[in-house]
Amino acid sequence: MSPAWAHGVNMGASSGGLGQMLLIVITSITLFSLFLVFTHPRKGWTVLVTGGGGYVGSILVPKLLGRGHRVTVLDLFPDGDDVFKSVQGYADLRQIKGDFRDRHTLEEALKRCDAVFHLACPSNGSTPETDAFQPLVRVAKKAGVKRFIYASSFCVYGVEEGPEVTEEAPPKPLTEYSRLKMICEKVLEEERASGFVTCTVRPAMICGYAPRQRLDLVVNALTHDAVSKGRIRIFGGSQKRPIIHIDDITDLYLLLLDQPDARIDGKTYNAGCENLTLLDMADIVKKVVGAHLLIDIQPADDLRSYHLSSDRTRGELEFEPRRTTEDAVRDMVAAFRKE
Repeated sequence: MSPAWAHGVNMGASSGGLGQMLLIVITSITLFSLFLVFTHPRKGWTVLVTGGGGYVGSILVPKLLGRGHRVTVLDLFPDGDDVFKSVQGYADLRQIKGDFRDRHTLEEALKRCDAVFHLACPSNGSTPETDAFQPLVRVAKKAGVKRFIYASSFCVYGVEEGPEVTEEAPPKPLTEYSRLKMICEKVLEEERASGFVTCTVRPAMICGYAPRQRLDLVVNALTHDAVSKGRIRIFGGSQKRPIIHIDDITDLYLLLLDQPDARIDGKTYNAGCENLTLLDMADIVKKVVGAHLLIDIQPADDLRSYHLSSDRTRGELEFEPRRTTEDAVRDMVAAFRKE
């Protein structure tokens, strides 16, 4: 190819044009960057966590803050509001003592929030969760919430004969608690709308240590009895239960905030790690606590089993639980022995 000067091209003029074009490009990029900064001044969500002062919330809320999200916790705090000592100084943490069933309290809690984790589940009082759930969802939509994540339960499936229960299995709730969870799932689906992304999670039975500890969950109860009494009692032993570590379920909730709308909108996800029999759980506790632990096996009339498949969660969200039931037992044994 002939050099440019051989054809009478003015190289100085050409260089000047390129320089002007480069300046225009740089200026455009700078202005666009400033536009993004001023129209999106802060990254992260502003999240309302109902029931955030409870077992799961006491782990989830510090994780949300650690990821740069702003958090409002709405809870009755029946056991005290000191559950968040480790993050008490965070400016992005707001705690409201109140009931989400009270509209004025709810509206105050939802100010500036664009996401909701609904963990609260009224267990007493005159207003069942189903009566309060639809008003909660509608007030959240009106307040400008863009994403609503509902903590349902594996119990909605009831008893299934298959080896693994997927999200396609029809709900067959056997208890009032699971029936109410199923109704709330339907309400949330009915309220789903453009710009209001909804997602339901059906967690397995949760285990592990948390600042607001629960001792009515089977693995936690067995571990506490093993440490405090030196023996555990199980009824039956062959009944299966799906299990997930509290660190894993809270990590899944964090992951759902990071997903694009189209991936999770209207979806339901099972969240489990292991399907274990009661005797399996007892053996794990004995392995951790020591061979001296006595296991008292009593006959049981109720031999119902529950089991989950979390293949959709693994496949669509690429979520893989990192911690096991044995990990949970070890954490709790260490904590209980310090008490």
